[in-house]
Amino acid sequence: MTRSPGLTWVLAVFKETFGLGRAAAISAILLVGSVIIFAVFWFFHSAPPSTITITSGPEGSSFQATAEKYRKILARSGVKLNILSSEGSLENLKRLGDASFRVDIGFVQGGVTNGVNTDKLVSLGSVAYEPLLVFYRSPEPMNLLSELNGKRLAIGPAGSGTRTLALALLEANGIEPGGATVLLDLDGEGATKALLETNVDAVFLMGDSASSQNMRTLLRTPEIRLFNFTQADGYTRRIHYLNKLELPKGSIDFGKDIPAQDVYLIAPTVELIARANLHPALSDLLLEAAHVVHGGATLFQRRGEFPAPLEVDFHISAEARRYYASGKSFLYRSLPFWLASRVNRILVVFVPMIFVLIPGLRFIPTAYRWRIKLRLYRSYRALLALEREMVAASTPEKREELLNRLERIEKAVNKMKVPASFADQFYGLRGDIAFVRDKLVGSAQSH
Repeated sequence: MTRSPGLTWVLAVFKETFGLGRAAAISAILLVGSVIIFAVFWFFHSAPPSTITITSGPEGSSFQATAEKYRKILARSGVKLNILSSEGSLENLKRLGDASFRVDIGFVQGGVTNGVNTDKLVSLGSVAYEPLLVFYRSPEPMNLLSELNGKRLAIGPAGSGTRTLALALLEANGIEPGGATVLLDLDGEGATKALLETNVDAVFLMGDSASSQNMRTLLRTPEIRLFNFTQADGYTRRIHYLNKLELPKGSIDFGKDIPAQDVYLIAPTVELIARANLHPALSDLLLEAAHVVHGGATLFQRRGEFPAPLEVDFHISAEARRYYASGKSFLYRSLPFWLASRVNRILVVFVPMIFVLIPGLRFIPTAYRWRIKLRLYRSYRALLALEREMVAASTPEKREELLNRLERIEKAVNKMKVPASFADQFYGLRGDIAFVRDKLVGSAQSH
């Protein structure tokens, strides 16, 4: 079998540089080659993906509008964001929990996790309040949700967080499916139209299933009222994921004084949920986008209030905790995302590789030299033992036996392959064998 000239040259370099035999040199080459191949593989394998997928909400919903803002921000760093529409929070959560579904992140409203496996999901933080707006037709204001009993209610489509929260609130007020109350699975557009055309008596609307335009339309319709959660404090005590919000008088339209009084609302927070294997660099990039999209002041939040590491139904990821504590790492603060990613991978992959190779390449020659020394020492021990026995060798048969043993020692030494760095010891051993032979032969002649 012919050997490649390149391999022969590399083998010679290792043998001469480290004073190795052929087997040890091959071992060193295999070590270096394996580490380099693994490092190169890991360098490319650990690169953050250039495309990720978010599951958002129905067409026209605030969830989808928010996802569009994320897409524009991520595109500046060379990351493409695919947006999948959904029925809302519950469907988003089911998609994220299904390993066979190709999705990376999604918006999930607090309180929709019952019955869904969340073990492999993490939160990047809460990004906004998601107030529940209940609109109804009535000549007089309603004070209790229980007054909706027996009416036609649009509570949001299956898979939406709106429906999940509406059912929880109605159950707390003694209204359950299958009773006198008609519960309709209408989306935001359908529910708004049905209320305007008097086909339903009340609708439950939230950002995961309805557009802001539909909510503004209902707020400006004179014969339709916005339910005032006067029991908001009680709801937030009973249902842990709810928060009390206040819609100030006139804040929607000062000229028309909409709303005509302060209105209390209840709202879960929306969390940005990711699969646990989301690349850390993308986690930072998404949180940076979240600060841009959600960091401003609105009717319901102060500037800088979101995103926030609030744990509702999910644990905050380790990467997100680090980001909230200290912000982006130095590389990602100082360099463009694509360049920072490459430099970071070089530091993570190739620097440890050097720390693996240096001890490894030191160990192989050391182990090899120690092995050679052990073989030389073993031959010397045998030679010393033979010389001690030679003193007491008084018969020709004993001296003949010693000569045969010496012959075997010499043959074993002659078969040894040692590097040039051990030449002095090797030839010294052979000289000592010749010295002992001469001494043994002289002893035989004197007798």
